[in-house]
Amino acid sequence: MGCHKIVLLSIGIAVGALLLIIGGILIPVGNEIVHKTINKEGVIEEGTLAYENWIQTGSPVYRQFWLFHVKNPSEIINSGAKPMVEQRGPYTYRVRYLPKSNVTMNDNYTASYLQPYSAIFEPTMSVGSPTDRLTALNLIAAGAPSLVPPLFHGIINNVLKKANASLFQNRTVEELLWGYEDPILKQMNVRDSITGIFYPYNGTADGYYNVFTGKDHIHKVGVIDRWRNEKSIYAEYEQKISLKEIPVHRFVIPPKALASFVGNPDNHCYCKDMTISKNCTFSGILGISSCKEGKPIYISLPHFLYASDELVNSIGGMRPNKEEHETLLDVEPVTGFSLRIAKRIQINLMFKPSKKIKILQNIKEPTYFPLLWLNETATVDDETAKTFRVSLIMPMRALGIAQITLICIGSLLFVSFAIALCVTWRTK
Repeated sequence: MGCHKIVLLSIGIAVGALLLIIGGILIPVGNEIVHKTINKEGVIEEGTLAYENWIQTGSPVYRQFWLFHVKNPSEIINSGAKPMVEQRGPYTYRVRYLPKSNVTMNDNYTASYLQPYSAIFEPTMSVGSPTDRLTALNLIAAGAPSLVPPLFHGIINNVLKKANASLFQNRTVEELLWGYEDPILKQMNVRDSITGIFYPYNGTADGYYNVFTGKDHIHKVGVIDRWRNEKSIYAEYEQKISLKEIPVHRFVIPPKALASFVGNPDNHCYCKDMTISKNCTFSGILGISSCKEGKPIYISLPHFLYASDELVNSIGGMRPNKEEHETLLDVEPVTGFSLRIAKRIQINLMFKPSKKIKILQNIKEPTYFPLLWLNETATVDDETAKTFRVSLIMPMRALGIAQITLICIGSLLFVSFAIALCVTWRTK
C-alpha cells in the first residue's frame, strides 16, 4: 500500500510538472503563432489584408473646419489694434475616400504614394452651410507683400487700390476653403485668378508620402516616415487607454515637436526669417513657406496650443485646450494598427507692416493670423472593432487565461503532491 501511494504521488507530481511545462510552452508558442499571423497579414504588401485596407481607407475619414471670423477689421487697419476673432464651425467634409495612387514599394521597407484629394460636404455633421459668410483675412492682400522686396511695395499698393481691396474681406465658407476669383489677381491679369486656402483641391494631391510597410518591424506599419522627402512632425507615447474594448497606446505630438530652434535644433529649417520671429525663439509655430511657393504660411496646433505666450496673446479669442486641440493617434500595440486618429492643425498667414502699403501702414509688428483650424479624424467602425476583438483580442485573452490556469493548476498539483510525498517518505 505504501509503495502504491508513493507511485500515485509521483504521478501527481509528474502531471503537475507537465501542466507547468505546457503552460510555460504556451507563452512563447502562442505568441509565435499570433505574431506570425500578424506579420503575414499585417504588413503593407500586395495580397495582405492590411494592404487592402490601406490602399483604400475602410473607415470614413472626416475633416472638420473651424474658420476664424474677424470681429474688429476696421480697428486693426486704422489703428493697429489687437485682432479679435471667434471661431465658426465645424463645417465637415468627408475626405480621403479615393484609393491611393502611384504606389511604389521601396527597398528600405517603405511605400511611397499619392493621396488624391476629394471632399464631400456632410450637413448632418456641420453647424451651418458652406454658403455661410464671415469676415476673414484677405489672402492675397496680406500675403503678397511678403513675396516681393519692399522696393516694389508701392506697386502693390497701387494694385490694391485699383482692385478696391482691403486687408480683410467678406466671403463664404466655401469660397475661403476651395477658391474664389480674386479681384487683385484679376487686376494683375494673371493666368489663374482663383485663390483659396485649399485651392486647388479636388483631383489634386499634396505630394508624395513615404510610410513604413511594417516588414522590418510590425509596430511601424503605416507610420509616415517622410512627406515630400522631408521628415514629418513626430508623436510620442502618452498613455494606455481602451477604445471600443480594445487596449491601445495613445501617441500625441509633444510640445518639443513644435518648439523653436532654440528649444529644438531639429526645427531650424522651419525658421527662414529670423527678424519676424524674435530670432526664431517663438515656439508652437512652424513655417512651411517652402512647401507653399514662398507664401508666408505657418502651421500650429489649434488656438496656438503649446505656443509662446506672446503668440497666444497676440490674437484675442485664442483659447488653447489640450483635450480639444491636441493631435493624437491610438495604436493597437500588438499589430501596430492605427485604430483612431485625430489630426488637428491650424493654418496661419503672416503679414507685417509696410510703409508703402496703406492697409499695412498702421500694423505695429509681424502678425501670425489664424485662418482656420481643422480636425481630420477617423475611428475604427463598430463592425471592424468587433472583428478585431474576435480575431485577435479574444484569442489572446483566452490563450492568456489558459496559460495562467495551467500554470496555477500545475503549480498546485506539483507542490501538493511533493509535500505529500515528503510526508509519506518520512513516516515510512
